Amino acid sequence: MLTSIAQVCYIDDPELAYVMQRYRECHDFYHALCGLPVSVEYELALKVFELANLGLPSAALSTAAVIRLNATKRARFLSEYVPWALRCGSAAQSMITVYWEERWAQDLGELKEELGVWDPPPPKWRRPLSEAKEATARRGQAAELGGQMS
Repeated sequence: MLTSIAQVCYIDDPELAYVMQRYRECHDFYHALCGLPVSVEYELALKVFELANLGLPSAALSTAAVIRLNATKRARFLSEYVPWALRCGSAAQSMITVYWEERWAQDLGELKEELGVWDPPPPKWRRPLSEAKEATARRGQAAELGGQMS
């Protein structure tokens, strides 16, 4: 897998180092599979999922970042995402064994069913997707205008 992720350090056993490297390389696939955006609260939910699915201590240690969440987000994380992540992660096929590179063309719904993954509670996006698309388009237009002036 081509990746920009730094190589694993501090693990002398080559087989264990490979497992950790693969875990780090595949993390973003788990975001896509679970439909979780990238933010602290959803990253934490995914870490609990990974803990239940893979049993890696590093995933457990990451959950200490729950203190970064405000009271409302922390309550939702603990009442909705932790139960989902523990149940789904422990019931699903081990994600580390999936050869993601051969799954690009597979329907996401079929893949989730095959792996035993179900949707988490709906994420609360910071801004509607339409608003995010408009902001991206405005930035692109501004960049084009800036490039024409040079």
